[in-house]
Amino acid sequence: MNSKQLKLKLITTERLVLEEMVDQVSIPTTLGEITVLPDHIPLVTELTSGDMVAFQGKELVPFAVVGGFLEIKNGEDGVTEVAILADFAEHVSELSDEKIKQAKMQAEELKKQKENNKIVDFEHFEAELERSLTRVKIADKWRTKKYRR
Repeated sequence: MNSKQLKLKLITTERLVLEEMVDQVSIPTTLGEITVLPDHIPLVTELTSGDMVAFQGKELVPFAVVGGFLEIKNGEDGVTEVAILADFAEHVSELSDEKIKQAKMQAEELKKQKENNKIVDFEHFEAELERSLTRVKIADKWRTKKYRR
């Protein structure tokens, strides 16, 4: 087994969500889902909505992410560094049933407002709707799977 690891940082505007050494990470990008392994080529690309999954040994560490950017570079110490600057990121365990219920209600309310043309700030509407729908989708996907909290 390869002992090389990645230095992973997941950051939002509010907080440092995750910073640790991992074996690999799968990330949803506008180019499609990519998996980053040690010694990956340098890359900068946009994120899309979905689940980012870090692999550490046999443990999966899943997060719901929405928008932002990904940078992969080789650090001075030879360790591949993966920096994810997400508009929104939450560990799957943070997606409680209550939050999911609220997200569904918010998504439905936002859809109604859009249909009634009450929303002027379409960019804000789209971001909030995407965040709510991503929470629901990722929580449903990971509900029965095992992962590290």
